[in-house]
Amino acid sequence: MAGRLRRAQLRVKELSNLDVSHYRVREFAHIGATGFRKSPEADPKELPMSTETAATATAARSIRNPVLRGFNPDPSILRVGGDYYLATSTFEWYPGVRVHHSRDLVNWRTRGGIITDGRLLDLRGSGDSNGVWAPDLSYHDGRFHLIYSDVASFASGYWDPQNFHTSAASIDGPWSDPVLLHGRGFDASLFHDDDGSTWLLNLSADWRPGRDRFGGIEIQRYDLTERRLVGPARLIFTGTEVGMTEGPHLYRHDGYYWLVTAEGGTSWEHQVTVARSRDLFGPYEADPEGPLLTSLGHPDLRLQKAGHGSLVRTEDGQWYLAHLTARPATPLGNCVLGRETAIQRVDWAPGGWPRIEGGIPAEEVVAPGLPAHPWPAEPATDEFTGPDLAPWWSTLRRPATPDWVDLTTRPGHLRVRGGQSPVGRQSPSLVARRVGAEHCALSTVVEFAPGDHRQLAGVTAYYNTRNWHYCYLTRADDGRVVLEVLTSDRGRLRGYPEVTVDAGAATRVGLRAEFDGPVVRFGYDLGAGWRELPVTLDATILSDEHAAQVVDGEPAAWGFTGAFIGLWVQDLGADGVHADFAEATYTEGTSGTLLD
Repeated sequence: MAGRLRRAQLRVKELSNLDVSHYRVREFAHIGATGFRKSPEADPKELPMSTETAATATAARSIRNPVLRGFNPDPSILRVGGDYYLATSTFEWYPGVRVHHSRDLVNWRTRGGIITDGRLLDLRGSGDSNGVWAPDLSYHDGRFHLIYSDVASFASGYWDPQNFHTSAASIDGPWSDPVLLHGRGFDASLFHDDDGSTWLLNLSADWRPGRDRFGGIEIQRYDLTERRLVGPARLIFTGTEVGMTEGPHLYRHDGYYWLVTAEGGTSWEHQVTVARSRDLFGPYEADPEGPLLTSLGHPDLRLQKAGHGSLVRTEDGQWYLAHLTARPATPLGNCVLGRETAIQRVDWAPGGWPRIEGGIPAEEVVAPGLPAHPWPAEPATDEFTGPDLAPWWSTLRRPATPDWVDLTTRPGHLRVRGGQSPVGRQSPSLVARRVGAEHCALSTVVEFAPGDHRQLAGVTAYYNTRNWHYCYLTRADDGRVVLEVLTSDRGRLRGYPEVTVDAGAATRVGLRAEFDGPVVRFGYDLGAGWRELPVTLDATILSDEHAAQVVDGEPAAWGFTGAFIGLWVQDLGADGVHADFAEATYTEGTSGTLLD
């Protein structure tokens, strides 16, 4: 098995044009649930369901992967009674620890995030792809427990992680003040043993030159009452020859402790490794048949990068694995949608090892025999009528507080007060949502009165501070209000003066950003109908693969997130400027249909 894996790894390196495939810092997740704000609309479970929707739900007895599309990596899956939750990593975006809810493993709805304020986490100054790594949500003695890492670095072997614990009696919170656990590594998770004891697991990082930076999985007892670690930390598993062992989750089943880890990095060589032991502290024997799941060696599969998983058992005893995956635009090409979440069925014979059919990810999986429970469809248009942002929106590096995200001063409008430049990491003003399909568009109507070239507002196709496309209103030197386009490609700015549009005659301007497979387009409406700007932009720069850069064997930049589409306002002179967005409509379709 080891020989086959090594040959497959070499084959991937031949097929991939990435020069960073050998050095992947990681990815994370574990079992999820959430306290979050409600949508401006009524709670989806209270909304009426159409006859057509109900009929479709009854027939949909397959899990169609990915179940969480777009940037939703490191899934942590949890069942509490008849409710299933998936929590995913959020990195530099608020709200932190995004959570999704299902009652049948087929239909999922976004519930928002747990970390909604600076009390739980301060992301000001956080670097690209730093911030919240590896959330882990568990449930024990009537209380939810969240473990999350705030990672500050990834260069030269230093991650500077801080691991926190918070808890709540209800999934909707309120969440307790966080307790700092340690900074010895990341991917921390809790295991609640049958005897009532609780244990913290995490990657043990090793910064020393010449040592394995992924130093193995350690375990230490955690006192839930006193909220502190007690006793020694013990190294229980150093992984297989695949290496980069991380993302530990521990389970008790059939007389064994089962340790599920991620190995091989977070890209094409990713995999889920399972090891077992009769004793909590080991020794742990890795499955002699190799990984439970991987896409490695199968470049033809639609679902790639399969790895970093967590297990859940249904009410009737069936097992499923939630795992990270990605869908490249071309075989082993750039993944503009980022890393997503998929679910696979696991067969577990008594006394045997867990198995997934073929050991590879499937796009369609037999669902458990649970009653179908679809949720009402997310509305295409957000009219900004509620007091808070809807759960599909995220904000960059700072929570959506009323001092800059204002939904009350002008009802039916989202007022965004301008923030820092596109490279600013303390107070940017970007309200965005994940790109969930290869062909999608976001349109809005904006009212904005820029005073000079330092004031900009518009729509963006965004990956991180170094990679984005931006269509914005500003004021030119001659006093005209103009519509312009700007691109940042690995930090190199490029303008397109040939497509500049005089927008001074319109007080309300329609703006639209469209992803059309490998390209991004912008459109505008000055009152006479939609027109497309005559420039085609490269969507593939908005991907993990393009964002990642290695210099002399060390990461100079990394990419762990995914593409966003959103509303952006800059006030570079700090003059107090704002823009009012009357509505925002998000649509998904096929090539050539979204700008009609």
